[in-house]
Amino acid sequence: MAQSAVFDAQAVTAAVNEGIGKIEKASSSEELKAIKTQYAGAESAMTQASKAIGSLPADQKKEAGKLMGKLRADFGRAFGAKQQQIKAEEEQRALAAETVDMTLPIRRKPLGARHPLPRLMEDVEDFFISMGWQISAGPEVETEWYDFDALNFGPDHPARQMQDTFYVKGNQAKDAAGFVGSNMVLRTQTSSDQVRALLTRGVPLYIASPGRVFRTDELDATHTPVFHQCEALAVDKHLTMADLKGVLDKLAVAMFGPEAKTRLRPSYFPFTEPSAELDLWFPDKKGGAGWLEWGGCGMVNPNVLKSAGLDPEVYTGFAFGVGMERTLLLRHDINDMHDLVEGDVRFSEQFVMGE
Repeated sequence: MAQSAVFDAQAVTAAVNEGIGKIEKASSSEELKAIKTQYAGAESAMTQASKAIGSLPADQKKEAGKLMGKLRADFGRAFGAKQQQIKAEEEQRALAAETVDMTLPIRRKPLGARHPLPRLMEDVEDFFISMGWQISAGPEVETEWYDFDALNFGPDHPARQMQDTFYVKGNQAKDAAGFVGSNMVLRTQTSSDQVRALLTRGVPLYIASPGRVFRTDELDATHTPVFHQCEALAVDKHLTMADLKGVLDKLAVAMFGPEAKTRLRPSYFPFTEPSAELDLWFPDKKGGAGWLEWGGCGMVNPNVLKSAGLDPEVYTGFAFGVGMERTLLLRHDINDMHDLVEGDVRFSEQFVMGE
């Protein structure tokens, strides 16, 4: 209908009926709002027709007013009913889209990852348990007797000096060699638990002692003042270096794969005689291979057996120790010790699907 001041009952009725038809076909609140603006807004046919009533003769105004009231009521009822219907449908769709299954598992915080070092320690423990050995754990704050004296470290041995050992504050006293020390130390090796095991468990004895040890080293790419060892001790009748070599070869294969092997080089340790450096050979992940120092080993020194009340003429034993950090660095081709101690979860996440 053209916008004019002339009241045209037929035209305005047709316009309203057209609007009601569009209302019935509307499918969204936005579409419904546009229809209302078009057919009932300030510029709509209904509004213009209502304004035109004022120009009609007096005898026609009443009928025109009644018609416009009816048209507005029809349009309003159609609009209101459709508005409620569309609102209900939209709310239903919104609820369906936002439905949450409360039974589904969720992660409110991102999960971290286990550090590869304790996983490696578990692998080592599993290896010894598979051979029928026992796992032994001793205190980290240890007496000097277990950490040094019982292991044949003399009172003037360099390892006992303050530059190598953390001493726990206690009563200071000079011994016969003039060495000043306290009764307690942070253990410098897990070997300290081996003598305790000999005294408490007796023989035959086959134990592995994995754990944390302490030495006054500066933290750098290859050293840390707090690190982990696994030392093993076997004491029985008729044990030889051949038994030691057999266990070492099996441990190397368990840690590094079927091509790994070991060799022994003569060395010296106070608690073993004869003693040897333990070298490891295995193909690395870059395609190379070579001999690398892995730890120390040897036959148990007779003085250590005597300190545990055993007759070295009857019993023999072998012992060895490997560093767990060293094993982890070699196993995964890690070049910097800082990566193991800085606590960056991104480092640990690399090993989630690892060995």
